[in-house]
Amino acid sequence: MHITLKQLQVFICITQEKTITAAALKLFISKPAVSMALAELEKQLGHKLFERKNNRLIINEQGRQLLPLADEQIERSKEISSLFKPAAQSRGKLKIGSSNTIGNHVIPSLLGDFRVTSSQSSQSLLIDNSTFIAQQLKDYELDIGLVEANIFDSELHSSRWLQDEMLIVCNSGHQLAQKKQVALKDLEKQQWILRENGSGTRDFFLKQIGEKLAAYEVSLELNTTEAIINCVSAGLGISCMSKLAARHALKDRRLVQLDLKLSEDITMTRDYWLILHKEKYQSPLLKQFIEFAQNWKLPF
Repeated sequence: MHITLKQLQVFICITQEKTITAAALKLFISKPAVSMALAELEKQLGHKLFERKNNRLIINEQGRQLLPLADEQIERSKEISSLFKPAAQSRGKLKIGSSNTIGNHVIPSLLGDFRVTSSQSSQSLLIDNSTFIAQQLKDYELDIGLVEANIFDSELHSSRWLQDEMLIVCNSGHQLAQKKQVALKDLEKQQWILRENGSGTRDFFLKQIGEKLAAYEVSLELNTTEAIINCVSAGLGISCMSKLAARHALKDRRLVQLDLKLSEDITMTRDYWLILHKEKYQSPLLKQFIEFAQNWKLPF
């Protein structure tokens, strides 16, 4: 049996892209070349690796068993290729995914400090909601995820990372801004401006606030915190968001923090999570970054 790195690379790419056409475009090779590489790999293994569904290739059980091993071989080949390059270039590239608040307000400082201590400056960063980042990890598109929601998935490992304070905010002209302290009942029948489903911030609101309100209306659903800040400051409603994300708007009084009366069943803190695929090969660079992130502290 002679399995090549090209065959494994094609296999991984089809797993991610779901079609021969998309895989060919991503790999910059022809569709017949992709089909031939897959056919040769399946012939040598004596097993089909995908099931065809509506012109899409969906990985089967045999393919899922091969995927972590194929990923490890490709990652190790990259290490060999870079072995004799200058030290600063010899450790590969980190593919990092993060949810919105972390990506916009935490990752820049984290990466800046990591680059200084490691002299390693080759990283890519994908910012999306926590659910999407988790799926990208499962598809082997990312090496590590830093997210706001605790993802419960048998293929992923989650560990607590940092802690964040959450706030209820409005603009200075809102009727609730005049109250010294607000109770849950004051938040009912309000116009809420929230993140989309799948985001860690939306998940926090639903569990800590939304489930305890008799009635509330989501007047706007937006996929960036900055858009929510602008809408709240314009008087379009109130919101629940990270203090980290709101800090500049609070300082210049575009937003006002409401003093929410807390009870035993309400907490206004949440954890950030570091998530990894349980079976993905961890290169020396990835292990270095994980250790650095776990020991890193927010500078503000």
